[in-house]
Amino acid sequence: MKDSLSTISEQELTDNSYAPLLISPSKVLRGENILSQSGDAIAFYGKSPLIVGGDRSLARVKSYLEPIIEQQQLKAKEATYLPDCAESSLKKLNQAVAKHQADFIIGVGGGKALDTAKLLAHQCRLPIVTIPTSGATCAAWTALSNIYSEAGAFLYDVGLDHCPELLILDYGLVRTAPQRTLVAGIGDAIAKWYEASVSSSNSTATLTIAAVQQARVLRDILLQKSLTALENPQGEAWREVVDATVLLAGVIGGIGGANCRTVAAHAVHNGLTHLTEAHDVLHGEKVAYGILVQLRLEEMIQGNKLAISARQQLLKFYGEIGLPKTLEDLGLAEVSLAKLRHAAEVACNEKSDIHRLPFVVSSEQLTAAMISTTVTAKELKT
Repeated sequence: MKDSLSTISEQELTDNSYAPLLISPSKVLRGENILSQSGDAIAFYGKSPLIVGGDRSLARVKSYLEPIIEQQQLKAKEATYLPDCAESSLKKLNQAVAKHQADFIIGVGGGKALDTAKLLAHQCRLPIVTIPTSGATCAAWTALSNIYSEAGAFLYDVGLDHCPELLILDYGLVRTAPQRTLVAGIGDAIAKWYEASVSSSNSTATLTIAAVQQARVLRDILLQKSLTALENPQGEAWREVVDATVLLAGVIGGIGGANCRTVAAHAVHNGLTHLTEAHDVLHGEKVAYGILVQLRLEEMIQGNKLAISARQQLLKFYGEIGLPKTLEDLGLAEVSLAKLRHAAEVACNEKSDIHRLPFVVSSEQLTAAMISTTVTAKELKT
């Protein structure tokens, strides 16, 4: 019998029974204007942070961080991740870490900024503090980073050693983001149920079951509270929806691990990032459309009648809160069939999570689903 992790073979570590549980950040601070009270928590990790974000996020968070930097006597330096969360950006940021002699990283912004900051910290073996500036994704929570080309096309993801050391969710800061970002976050988070319930298959593993059930709870919270939250950003429902998109969505991925991975909805997102016409569409907006496509595939290939009712429910919900239902809503009405086929081919590459579906999907079938779900959504609207 093995008596320590160090004696477990590399082959066995690929088995979920032995995989480390990367469930949550070491510490989470959340509340109204909580960032202004987080100086000691931030300074715990060092004295020379490199603050990584996009130009707009760095500008938005400046007034929040400057008093902390002064009070804690930090030697802070800013660096942008632009043009994207790409290998070239990470190379430049590694050089910035060395030049600044940074002893920890502070990531500020949306999904790509936080993914970049997390991967940078991972590469440099430094602590990471994540400060989301919107409710658009759960990137502030997870031990995962997505890598894109400089043009914004998804390439691959990287599993990290651990979740961030510290996550600071300041509702006041998040409230300054455009409402569209939270709507997109709702689209990204609600996908957890539609993907995890499929990718988990018939697993009897305790933590997988727990993650899938939490995904169902997350879906129900968002279906019930999103419209109220968006109508009143000062209300409790708004804070609960932000908690759902940033925190609870992350918990599900942490508990479920590989058994609750993304499936067709995120694969469609990944394919659409290879269309230049889709680059202004937010991550969660592409994912939300991808859920409809996944359900359409289940209907077309499996004859799943539950998928039909699920899609109709989502179409009504999307209409209420402003998520895209069609290619036209995504601004892709004029995209050629050849480009859609290319996006589908990318989404169906051999390493794609679309193959976690319980049936085989070809790029031709995916193209047909992308088009036909658009047509049926328009029919429902009329």
